[in-house]
Amino acid sequence: MKKPTTPVSSAPDRGFAYSKAFFEDLVDTALAHAKKLGATDAGAEASEGCGLSVSVRKGEIENVERNRDKSLGITVYSGQRRGNASTSDFSKTAIRQTVQAAFDIARFTAEDPAAGLPDAADIAQVGEQRTDLDLFHPWAVNSEQAAEMAMRCEAAALQTSKKITNSEGASVSAQQAHFFSAHTHGFRGGYASSRHSFSVSPIAGKGAGMQRDAWYSSMRDATELASPEAVGRYAAERALSRLKSRKIGTTQCPVLFESPLAAGLLGSVVQALSGGALYRKSSFLLDSLGKRVLPQHIDISEDPFIVRGKGSSPFDDEGVRVKARKVIEAGRVQGYFLSSYSARKLSMPTTGNAGGSHNLVLSSRHTRASDTLDEMLRKLGTGLFVTELMGQGVNYVTGDYSRGASGFWVENGVIAYPVHEITIAASMQAMLKGIKAVGADSYNYGSKTVGSILIDRMMVAGS
Repeated sequence: MKKPTTPVSSAPDRGFAYSKAFFEDLVDTALAHAKKLGATDAGAEASEGCGLSVSVRKGEIENVERNRDKSLGITVYSGQRRGNASTSDFSKTAIRQTVQAAFDIARFTAEDPAAGLPDAADIAQVGEQRTDLDLFHPWAVNSEQAAEMAMRCEAAALQTSKKITNSEGASVSAQQAHFFSAHTHGFRGGYASSRHSFSVSPIAGKGAGMQRDAWYSSMRDATELASPEAVGRYAAERALSRLKSRKIGTTQCPVLFESPLAAGLLGSVVQALSGGALYRKSSFLLDSLGKRVLPQHIDISEDPFIVRGKGSSPFDDEGVRVKARKVIEAGRVQGYFLSSYSARKLSMPTTGNAGGSHNLVLSSRHTRASDTLDEMLRKLGTGLFVTELMGQGVNYVTGDYSRGASGFWVENGVIAYPVHEITIAASMQAMLKGIKAVGADSYNYGSKTVGSILIDRMMVAGS
């Protein structure tokens, strides 16, 4: 099953109703009125998003949706009391009313010693903000073109084999947005961004033996999307590979997580190292700074400045300066994911992660270019190769991990047969320390990139 990479074409069209200059004036008006009311500090953000989503099923259009959203959000501080309000009405009267609402909320909210705008020293000034990240690639696709591509995607899946008997549909989405933000500690900035995708979910087999799977392609630039046909065929191959799935007996064995699922394991690390979980003492990685929580061969890096990266940004959601860094080096935690608020709660400096992480990569110093999925299966030997997880069975307080799963039983490094209706369980602490290898089959899932991950041992509950 080779993952698709064939490109499609696109044509640029900005498609916004409001200009950056208009948003700047809107934000400045809101901040000026907050100061007039007596606010100690204030921040405001004006934004607009628009796009097209089309879905089809069995060769017929099911849904065509055009979205256009706009908003002005205002945060007002009265000392260390904070109030928030927002509006979609951009009239001067509505702006004044919204600022007044935020100010009234702030006046009657309890004081919070950690509340406040970011420190001025942490602000990304206009002259140092990166402008070369290439995040905006509008796609001037109309509903007829989008429907045609979705139908091609679904048709390619259905034509892959006579065993592809049904479909949950295919969709095409073209989305873009822009914003401008400023606050009274000196920040001013904003940018436009885009995200486009194809997806399809075919069904193989009949009756009780039916199996479904799905695949998609998502990029900032539509010219970098896989072709609809390639996405459809790959999704069909995945569904076909799951036919005649079996149950297996309960056992302990090594487990290989397919790369899209491995990105979820990386997400669990981010959650456990995030400021909110840490200051609430609800993380299984509490007080882990400087400690080894992963094997010595594992690194996790963060880089906000990858061109066209899905997690790229010249600053975080508070206007704080961002930078490339090692979050984990040789298995040891080098830093957390902190906003200004969570940093103050922990008596630490902000890491520029208000709004989340930026382009994380989990890598192993042992990984070689030859560590393809086939090689990772050989390293697995005899055990479970997981390709789908169900449920939300991760307890971030204790680290207990228990998820419904399906995939393939592997014997002597070769896939023997598909399996389903199983549960995999372990503690996250043991799973992370038990990472034996990371594949070269890197997969980008949003702001996270990682290859398949081999865990030395987990409990597999079956029949």
